[in-house]
Amino acid sequence: METIAKARFVHISPQKIRLVMDEVRGIKVDEAVQRLGYAPQKGARMLRKLVQSAIANAEQNAGADVDKLYIKRIYADEGPLMKRWRPRALGRATRIRKRTSHLTVVLDEA
Repeated sequence: METIAKARFVHISPQKIRLVMDEVRGIKVDEAVQRLGYAPQKGARMLRKLVQSAIANAEQNAGADVDKLYIKRIYADEGPLMKRWRPRALGRATRIRKRTSHLTVVLDEA
């Protein structure tokens, strides 16, 4: 029984969070939560909360056994850009693109 948890409009670029996602893809959820708890990246805290939410969804809605859950799929899609401008020399301006992400975690029982 698959269980899904999503976090949308997260203020981190998809490229940065995918590096953290690669560390926990395909492993058991208890080990993933433990790894994310010790990872120094900003995205690790966001992913840890999302995985814990997916675990709670599996427990509450599907009645799944937490000890058998593993991360089947985990991915980050690109969200909308916030476009800002920074003044530069000689009256010019440079665009700043503040990226957002849509995160998805899919859990399944082994």
